[in-house]
Amino acid sequence: MSFPSFLYSQLFKHLPYPTGDYSGQTIVITGSNVGLGKEAARHFARMGAAKLILAVRNLQRGQEAKEDILSTTGRTKDVIDIWEVDMASYVSVEKFAARVNSELDRVDIFLANAGIAPGKYTLAEGNEASITVNFISTMLLTALVVPKLKATAKAYKVRPTLTIVSSDVHAHTTFPQKSAPEGKILEAVSDKEACEKNWDEQYPVSKILGVFAVRALANRYPASTFPVTINLVNPGLCHSELGRDIPTWTFWLIKLLLARSTEAGSRTLVHAASQGVESHGQYMTDCGTGAPSAFVTSAEGQKAQERVWDELCKKLELIHPEWMSNF
Repeated sequence: MSFPSFLYSQLFKHLPYPTGDYSGQTIVITGSNVGLGKEAARHFARMGAAKLILAVRNLQRGQEAKEDILSTTGRTKDVIDIWEVDMASYVSVEKFAARVNSELDRVDIFLANAGIAPGKYTLAEGNEASITVNFISTMLLTALVVPKLKATAKAYKVRPTLTIVSSDVHAHTTFPQKSAPEGKILEAVSDKEACEKNWDEQYPVSKILGVFAVRALANRYPASTFPVTINLVNPGLCHSELGRDIPTWTFWLIKLLLARSTEAGSRTLVHAASQGVESHGQYMTDCGTGAPSAFVTSAEGQKAQERVWDELCKKLELIHPEWMSNF
């Protein structure tokens, strides 16, 4: 997205207020105790969702979010449950997904919103933390909840949607790790020296990896044969807690001048999560269908995408053997 297009999107693009009837539906939202996830949950509660699962790392903050949402929507407390998941832990992700599959009768919408933008290099599960949380754990969680979504499709004759929250900042990197030796991209994106040298690109790199993965997944499991819609959504620059660890005054000023409100940004999440078969594998933005960066769609980007997918498959096989059978 060019800078003029970004300005137009942030300052002038109208994002429709969510409407609809979600009665009878079960909706799961990760990272929903604050920010975009919380506001998306508020919209779904307002529109009659039968069950909302707020998947959070901090149960107390999740409870506070629940009480706030209930107070503004007038729903009863049994509509919202608070479940724990720590995206920095593969074991926690596996336990949460097992609970989704065993305890919920159905899942109509799964909104994978949890993400981090660290201010400095830290490790989680042996990888740089944003790579673990924003990419590996998110794709692991996607794979592990797909059985419940497929079962919902079959039992209730519906097409569930799994939406992964992405970001337009994926276009802010040329993905230099594409030149890593064969089988070494995931190692390269977590290399401490390289990460710290090019820290401004680390969050964009974590997001472009997710774009690659969803596009590769949709290529292998097309909408015509796969009963679940999986898409990406770019909410734009929003007021949220995502950038709380980025201390620069320039980022603070840009947010002050250009960021959407948290509620406005959440409209994009609700829109993408409510889309059907036509959005499978698509990059959604401004409550419509957009396009990923020129690099992603280039021949060089396609080559990088296939390498990322192959490495992701091997990584997930080590974490959770036979995960691929879920698809």
